[in-house]
Amino acid sequence: MMNYDYRQAMREDVRTAIKEKEEWIGKTITEAYEDKEEAYDQLFDDMWVNDSVTGYGSGSYTFNRYKAEEYLTHNWELLGEALEEFGGDLKDTFDNGGVEALDVTIRCYLLPEILAEIIEERWEE
Repeated sequence: MMNYDYRQAMREDVRTAIKEKEEWIGKTITEAYEDKEEAYDQLFDDMWVNDSVTGYGSGSYTFNRYKAEEYLTHNWELLGEALEEFGGDLKDTFDNGGVEALDVTIRCYLLPEILAEIIEERWEE
């Protein structure tokens, strides 16, 4: 089994979500928003609850406990960072949603970093 790369997977998910948003509004994000900050604020709110990006809306990104367990394997340090950032506790988070909640926690933790990176790329194009 290969190690799951959360950052790479989220880059793909964020790019896909942005593309879908652009198709829906009929403009690129650089046309739709005045600046990077406005784009970030609007897209962050949309993506935070998007099950295809973080899984926070429903409490699961994978909708599959086994898949979430696979993703977490070799990513315990990243989970620790995410729990520390949110002031969470491993046992409480697990008790309130199992491994899928742990997976969602990592995705929510990485969203600000990844979204800012993608927006920066788009403004440079």
